[in-house]
Amino acid sequence: MVKNQRKVFIFSAPSGAGKTTIVRAMMKQFDIFAFSVSATTRSPRPNEQDGVDYHFFSQTDFFQKTQEGVFLEWEEVYPGRYYGTLLSEVNRIIDQGKCPIFDVDVKGGCSIKEYYKENAVAIFIKPPSVETLRQRLIGRKSESIEEIDRRMKRVAEELTFAKRFDYVVVNDVLETALEEVANIIRKESQR
Repeated sequence: MVKNQRKVFIFSAPSGAGKTTIVRAMMKQFDIFAFSVSATTRSPRPNEQDGVDYHFFSQTDFFQKTQEGVFLEWEEVYPGRYYGTLLSEVNRIIDQGKCPIFDVDVKGGCSIKEYYKENAVAIFIKPPSVETLRQRLIGRKSESIEEIDRRMKRVAEELTFAKRFDYVVVNDVLETALEEVANIIRKESQR
């Protein structure tokens, strides 16, 4: 249930396009935001904390929560790996008087946009090329080559979702992308 008419800002992209880097930078630049921590069944990466980076659930617990209707949206992003947005997270942020900022996959982004309709600002972060994206994933050194290959298989499909977003920002030069996103936020915050 939508608690009020506060705008929500959704960032989606193929894995490795830089959406998390951009979201973190925008949170530092604008005090209107609070991060909506997603839920997942994947294992934490090094230095990730439960409740800070993600809410980490077993598949059993995740499925139980889907049955309880506690998710705004959820999906199987990779085989056997589920992600979702908890309504309690969004309500916590709104109760703080902040705007929720989401860092979600493209299907989740579209679902959140549909839920909030005109109160959603959906920004798709696009890599300059598929090869650049692959090199970024390799450079993160947080996933195996098999995991990177699995992520790369989704890229072509994920890129087709860009047209469903309000804005598309190509993240070729990070500083340029950050300025473009900041300008979007300024414009949308005044509407």
